[in-house]
Amino acid sequence: MRQKIIIAIDGYSSCGKSTLAKQLAKELLYVHIDSGAMYRAITLYFLRNAVKFDKEKDINDALKNIHLSFLFNNVSGKSDIYLNDENVEAQIRDMVVSEKVSEVAAIEQVRHFAVEQQRKIGDKKGIVMDGRDIGTTVFPDAELKIFMTADIAVRVERRYKEFYASNKNITIEEVKNNLEMRDYIDSNRAISPLRKADDAFVLDNTNLSMAQQLKIALDKVHEKLSNTNKHSKVD
Repeated sequence: MRQKIIIAIDGYSSCGKSTLAKQLAKELLYVHIDSGAMYRAITLYFLRNAVKFDKEKDINDALKNIHLSFLFNNVSGKSDIYLNDENVEAQIRDMVVSEKVSEVAAIEQVRHFAVEQQRKIGDKKGIVMDGRDIGTTVFPDAELKIFMTADIAVRVERRYKEFYASNKNITIEEVKNNLEMRDYIDSNRAISPLRKADDAFVLDNTNLSMAQQLKIALDKVHEKLSNTNKHSKVD
């Protein structure tokens, strides 16, 4: 039987990590787990319930009441995240969540909670997971690690278009400040900072189309699958 692998995709905000992860999952018939959506859902719960980010007891109590799951959406053709059985896929993309998610994701208890859930999902392999510490912390032994990057101006334009669809008052400057702040927090946090794994393949998609980046990634996947199956036959 053909072996399945874990594909870990990391990188900066608005580099297209989730887009590539969804494309790969669809092509390979793998499960796509959006770790960023998990942190956004936790942030949404914290904001809704006025959880104090600096109060350890408040955080621990809140995490006990959070259940996250992914369900396939037949209309969109992708998996939506559910927070305590509520589909919050739209709500977690709001600017108010974007402004706080890096701060929440830097909390040690939150990261332990999320990583534990992510590892359980990955037990059976055949998954594509994107985030900021997937190849370094969550799945350090993933067969394929991709680190995505792109020019900051390109990333700002991409995120601006995403936000503008739901908020016509958003400005380019606000989006740029938000991205730069998130990059700084994600790269400098004490727990699982954003960094490239030593064995990760760097994919700079500044000048690539979605089709081009998918082809590059698929070539890497098939190369890894070929090696994995070759070794499994020998074993």
